[in-house]
Amino acid sequence: MSDKKTKRPAQNKSSSFKSPHRGLIGWIFYFAGSKKGQYIVSVFFALLSVACCIAPYFIIARIVQQLLDGVRDWKLFLQECGITAAFWAGNVIFHAISTSMSHMATFNLLGNIRKGMCDKLSRLPLGTVLDMPSGSLKNIIIERIDSMETTLAHIVPEYTSNIVLSIVLVVYLFVIDWRLALACMAVLPIGIIAMCFMLKDGEARFKFALDKTKALNDTAVEYINGIEVIKAFGKSKSSYERFVVAAQEGSACYVEWMRDCIWPHAVATVVTPTLLFSILPIGGFMFLNGSITASLFITVIVLAVSAIQPFLIAFTYHDDIAKAGAIFGEVGSIMTLEELKRPTVDVKKPADNSIVLKNVRFSYHKVGEDSPSRQPASQSSATPSPKGTPLKNPEILHGINMTLPEGSYTAFVGPSGSGKSTIARLIASLWDVDSGSVEIGGVNIKDLSLEEYNNRVAYVSQDNFLFDMSVRENIRLGRQDATDAEVEEIAKKAGCYDFIMSLEKGFDTIVGGSGAHLSGGERQRIAIARAMMKDSPIVILDEATAYTDPENEAIIQKSVAQLVKGKTLIVIAHRLSTVKDADKLYVIKDGVIDSEGTHNELLSKNGLYAEMWKAHVGARDK
Repeated sequence: MSDKKTKRPAQNKSSSFKSPHRGLIGWIFYFAGSKKGQYIVSVFFALLSVACCIAPYFIIARIVQQLLDGVRDWKLFLQECGITAAFWAGNVIFHAISTSMSHMATFNLLGNIRKGMCDKLSRLPLGTVLDMPSGSLKNIIIERIDSMETTLAHIVPEYTSNIVLSIVLVVYLFVIDWRLALACMAVLPIGIIAMCFMLKDGEARFKFALDKTKALNDTAVEYINGIEVIKAFGKSKSSYERFVVAAQEGSACYVEWMRDCIWPHAVATVVTPTLLFSILPIGGFMFLNGSITASLFITVIVLAVSAIQPFLIAFTYHDDIAKAGAIFGEVGSIMTLEELKRPTVDVKKPADNSIVLKNVRFSYHKVGEDSPSRQPASQSSATPSPKGTPLKNPEILHGINMTLPEGSYTAFVGPSGSGKSTIARLIASLWDVDSGSVEIGGVNIKDLSLEEYNNRVAYVSQDNFLFDMSVRENIRLGRQDATDAEVEEIAKKAGCYDFIMSLEKGFDTIVGGSGAHLSGGERQRIAIARAMMKDSPIVILDEATAYTDPENEAIIQKSVAQLVKGKTLIVIAHRLSTVKDADKLYVIKDGVIDSEGTHNELLSKNGLYAEMWKAHVGARDK
């Protein structure tokens, strides 16, 4: 096998993250992609804009100097006023060009961040994603990233250009007269100290505020999603109190932050601009002693006033910089999570669609406390781990070995919590095994690309998600190029055509968010039709008929039997009667295989399966 085939390159750019700790400019240029040049050109025009804004001060100083020297050439003054007006127009034009380019680059950057995060989520293990509160994820991907638009669109050109020109003007003041330059700087230490107090722990404070906002979002989502249970059990008061507490804490952190910053901010904004407070008496004394000329004194006064304006403008961005840094930190904490280890191209093609599990061991992993994931209560006594690293639960599967031939019908049964669904999800590549291997056609699934593997496996669970679009489009997700006729044909085979046609608009009926307009059984049947439309050679049904009534379950079972002919079928079921015709049943108990065989073979062993069957038949006959 060549090195080219065995190499496992990163799937895309987000996989190259080494650390979430980057400077703000580093984040910006990382996500800017092909639009980096627009930011650079934007900074150039911003420099021109600020230069045009400051240039009139030099002209004004020159006019004053000419008047003091006795010049009375009105044409010259009109010409200089015209030049001043041209600089003003240049300021407006260059600022508009700079802002337009920075906004275009910023919108592209924000889109790259969102696409990168969504792409990252698609490559993470399912457990990692499920452990992230949906409210927090939505808040990061939508609101927080969107809140950086104004900052990023202005901070790169305007902050950079104002800082640069402030430095240039200060250097120029020292070139003119270092004594007067020092006099200009006399009050700055007071303003700078005040600024330092105001900016102290700014990023940490904002991170704390973000955490409180996340808690508020998560509480709100939980309250809304659980409103039916809350009302049914009369817990509306206690549940609402949790939301009130979260809302109060979310507002209190901002109020406290503002209270601590208000006085330093007042001192900084009042003292820093008062350069004339020191330059006037010191410069006046030097003028009276003949150390400087009147024209030089006036020029320094004008330049001092013009130098402080870009500095103050740049200062106003420091708070936004801290916020953007904290948000990028959250983005980075997600982008650096460990992905499913898969190559971009297949190392080797499977010989067939048989499935073999070899000594598979697995335990669920939770993300550490500093990640965007929740720390479940069950983990409270676990050994602490470094921030952002996985915490390991006790082992769920203990050395599972099984062989599922191509085209076979295999069922996993056993008590709740025994590990049946976990095995199915490992086969579906929703997690990676801790040790051992899962092989398809003699190839370790870690040597298959996610695209190739997803094409081979169709997975239907008892909690299937439908998008807020038509029934037709939800089924078509199984195969995007399917025609309307093919969608309707697969619905007939899946046994859901009649109920779909009974809906208000038939196949064009919008199912609502998460399929809320349909019953659980109807959602399940559409999900099965979607999986069948995918036409994958391996089909996994994890309690796929859990929400259906006995009559519809029989229809679905018959339809599924027709649709999976020649495919490798895996079914997880609690109702044993639905899988008694399987080629082989694996009885799972406490993460190990208790027994295996056909229905009759397992009954003859009088083991756990026989007990479960008796209980099942007894409950069914009552």
